[in-house]
Amino acid sequence: MSTAHAIASTRDRVGECPVWSVAEQALYWVDIEGRQIRRWSFATEQVQSWTLPERVGCIALAAAGGVVAAMESGIYAVQLDAATPRLECLARITHPAPGMRFNDGRCDTQGRFWVSTMVMDMGLASPLGAIYCLDGKGLSAARMDGFITPNGMAFSAYGCTGYVSDSHSSVQKIWRFALDADGMPGPRELFADMQPLPGRPDGAALDAEGHYWICANDAGLVHRFNPQGRLVASLEVPVAKPSMCAFGGPDLDVMYVASIQPGNVDPANPGLNGAMFALKPGVRGLPEPLFV
Repeated sequence: MSTAHAIASTRDRVGECPVWSVAEQALYWVDIEGRQIRRWSFATEQVQSWTLPERVGCIALAAAGGVVAAMESGIYAVQLDAATPRLECLARITHPAPGMRFNDGRCDTQGRFWVSTMVMDMGLASPLGAIYCLDGKGLSAARMDGFITPNGMAFSAYGCTGYVSDSHSSVQKIWRFALDADGMPGPRELFADMQPLPGRPDGAALDAEGHYWICANDAGLVHRFNPQGRLVASLEVPVAKPSMCAFGGPDLDVMYVASIQPGNVDPANPGLNGAMFALKPGVRGLPEPLFV
């Protein structure tokens, strides 16, 4: 295992959703509050950034090129081949309350884009968050609901198992669910309770051995759970608020970890807070599915 290091000089307010492009050998991610999509090239170690008109909760790579981005008002196809991104609305959403946006998201192995919503003011502890699915038929009705801050989505290599967490301090649980061929989730079962563990469960990824990695927000750790839901390892990052992890690199053996600037940090001098980190955890990941 290696020590985590920042891969670029960028510092995100709310860094989230790292996604590795095998075809481009590049890492994409978002700064939610900064309304940015970023791309870091493995070969050049240079970062490109694009400003979006709304907060971007999460992205997925698209088979047709560009990315799909879950924003505030809907999900958009975004082309990033120019200085100004070009947007095409794929699906709009009517949230059940004001002050909501998309949050965590990931494609499953069938190329469906699973996205979650949340009330932005976490102090309200409002359980209006839900999980939706975008496929060739459009955006589904909510397929799971009752979340305050849904996070931690990941899918097994064969696409028959999914994971989701709730980051809110009053919940801090990770669930697992079966997924049928039509993309309908079965009942959630408790996978791990993080209340007794350091950190709140945030964004996650599965490795090639079927272990589940999840950022422990507020604890500066990334936890690894075995398929039975037992904590087997915890890796350190040099900031308090890691937010989401993903595997990448030419051999898919690098873990990239996004991070958030805490509220008490001076945005003009954030140190490493908000950086994108890389480390080698000693295990490989899985290629990220494309949205089709």
